[in-house]
Amino acid sequence: MVRLKACKSCGAIVEKGKICPKCGNKGLTTFWQGKIYVLKPESSEIARKKKIEKPGKYALRLSV
Repeated sequence: MVRLKACKSCGAIVEKGKICPKCGNKGLTTFWQGKIYVLKPESSEIARKKKIEKPGKYALRLSV
């Protein structure tokens, strides 16, 4: 089983690789909780509060 990582900068969940596909950051962590799927960030209040601008999978809380 692959342990998913989350970007320390934007919170995007990264399934493969060592670089975040959303923001290009190399800082990833395996210590995160909760998962949300953002389909339309422009109309999502959660996306607005978490400053998410692109659709995708995101961690709710990071423990860095």
